[in-house]
Amino acid sequence: MSVVTRFAPSPTGRLHVGNIRTALHNFLFALKHGGRFLLRIDDTDAERSTAENEAAIRADLAWLGLLPHDSVRQSERFDLYEREFDRLRAAGRVYACYETPEELDLRRKILLGRGLPPVYERPDGENAPVEGRPPHWRFRLDHDAPIAWTDLIRGEQRFEPKLLSDPVIRRADGSWLYLLPSVIDDVDLGVTHIVRGEDHVSNSAVQLQMFAALGAEPPNLAHEALLVAAEGKLSKRLGSLGVEPIRDAGLEPMALLSLLGRLGTSQPVEPLASLKQLAADFDFAHFGRAPAHFDFHDVELLNARLLHALDYETVADRLPEWAGPAEWGVLRTAIQRLPDITEWRDVVAGDLAPPGLPADDRTYLAQAVELARELDWTADPWHQLTGALKERSGRKGKALFLPLRRALTARDSGPEMAPLLRLIGRERALVRLSAAVN
Repeated sequence: MSVVTRFAPSPTGRLHVGNIRTALHNFLFALKHGGRFLLRIDDTDAERSTAENEAAIRADLAWLGLLPHDSVRQSERFDLYEREFDRLRAAGRVYACYETPEELDLRRKILLGRGLPPVYERPDGENAPVEGRPPHWRFRLDHDAPIAWTDLIRGEQRFEPKLLSDPVIRRADGSWLYLLPSVIDDVDLGVTHIVRGEDHVSNSAVQLQMFAALGAEPPNLAHEALLVAAEGKLSKRLGSLGVEPIRDAGLEPMALLSLLGRLGTSQPVEPLASLKQLAADFDFAHFGRAPAHFDFHDVELLNARLLHALDYETVADRLPEWAGPAEWGVLRTAIQRLPDITEWRDVVAGDLAPPGLPADDRTYLAQAVELARELDWTADPWHQLTGALKERSGRKGKALFLPLRRALTARDSGPEMAPLLRLIGRERALVRLSAAVN
């Protein structure tokens, strides 16, 4: 079987990390199995869907590298939905209803008051029309047998259809709700695996009967535990955190994807450089049913580790002109985000204000100036200099190294000094050491 997955966002807003995780897992599963990943824009809500949001969704997926093999819009498929709706209606699986929301709410309260489940009480046949009131439409569930499937994450699932209300599939104004068009699309597009959040489990139970009513083989289902904030409760921030702030913060797409690809699994979270690497061992068997805890700080930590391992060719087109292969090889270990490299320009190729150092450190650096003039700068000047200073001054550890770093970089920390000093060069190093003495 050729694997086909789909991601189906509504263009009523921007993608957030929960959406991105769903898109990623559909993409990875298709990639691992040499299949196809489809994008379906669920824009049946004409009032809230916008072209701007759709464009933003497509741009965000492109930035993340989650490029679909094909895409469709539900708003362009109404003829297909109408044909299948008519077929289901002729088969008695769709029927008209005329209750108002207020009437339905009152009926639910009555049932609850009697200690009964608030399930819609369907008629034996068609509902009687109400003059002047257009109908909404429900799908008639088959009550004869339990709804059961083996979920790729949750295992055996079982629902009693008698405990479910016949779902509304079409409003009185003729507009579509999510359930039936989604099934019709999945059949038409040949979707083999549906990967989505566990909040859709009961929807899946209903939709499995819709697949059967349409005479179609149902896809495999995988329902993932939802993301929660790191502190363990649902966070509004997760619903607003999307691609734009991550991109604007200078973080790499693969830092976010490396986290979301493994979050909620038994696998270690590691900074991976490509989606192909992430897909290689992607398996729903690794996912647990406990909530997956998302912490934005983890993205930042992964971003730093990812940058530290990236080669120059991968980032060359995003580096400033002054940062070549040598500069990147040294400075990548000192940055958390790619734009941070600009903060090191003056260290390797500019002028620095001398640090204010205590008198004993200035005396020590005067010895460093004298020794530095005699070094072989074509070899390893840092270890030559610190070795000679240790022998002459008797200093060691922090007292030996920190005054030199401060004088040469105006910083207390940074990349290894041996390769950094070679970037700074003899003339600039001597100027800085001399300035720190005075």
